[in-house]
Amino acid sequence: MSHTSAASPAGARPAGVRQAQKQQTRQALLDAGLRLLEHQNLSSLGLRELTREVGVSPAAFYRHFPDMADLGVALVGEALGSLHTAIRAAMADGSADSARLIDRTVAITGAYVDEHRPHIRFIARERFGGVQAVREAIAAELRRFADEVAAGLAAQPLSAGWRPDDLRVLAELYVDHMVMTATAFLDVPPGDRVQRARIVHAAGLRMRIISIGRAHWLDAEPS
Repeated sequence: MSHTSAASPAGARPAGVRQAQKQQTRQALLDAGLRLLEHQNLSSLGLRELTREVGVSPAAFYRHFPDMADLGVALVGEALGSLHTAIRAAMADGSADSARLIDRTVAITGAYVDEHRPHIRFIARERFGGVQAVREAIAAELRRFADEVAAGLAAQPLSAGWRPDDLRVLAELYVDHMVMTATAFLDVPPGDRVQRARIVHAAGLRMRIISIGRAHWLDAEPS
């Protein structure tokens, strides 16, 4: 009885190898894009410039991304995706609005910028940049952060009596502060402890001012 061979044709790569190589090329395009965007906007980055950096043809780019805007959206996900875990951990701290929580939040922001400096620089530049899809992706991520912060605030005893809309505004204040602080950390030269300490102090002070306002917000509510 004859048997049909299930082996791949000579020279063909197993599906798992092809998928791994495809993912490797996609990541290489993202990494190269991030490098090239260190000193320019996404709207000025050319397809040939990017593919030449990676060593692939322009046609190969389209097997991974429909266009440059889609690559930018993927970079937004890389830049901010893992920050959600850190934000949720900070909001789960029972010491709401204490000096320890404020210091911890500022430290989380600073450490994240240190570990993802090119990504955060990309976000800071493209948040109000010329590529609409990327602006919208950044705005959507910041809304997600605000949702998570608002949910964390709502679970804290200090929020008793607050309207959901007011808590949402407060959450947006915290998120805006986080973005402003992250941008400030970007401008600190590596090893400049004096300037970094100034940013940490100013960021903590702003958070304490917001917290004082929060503590007395209901004082102004009509009886």
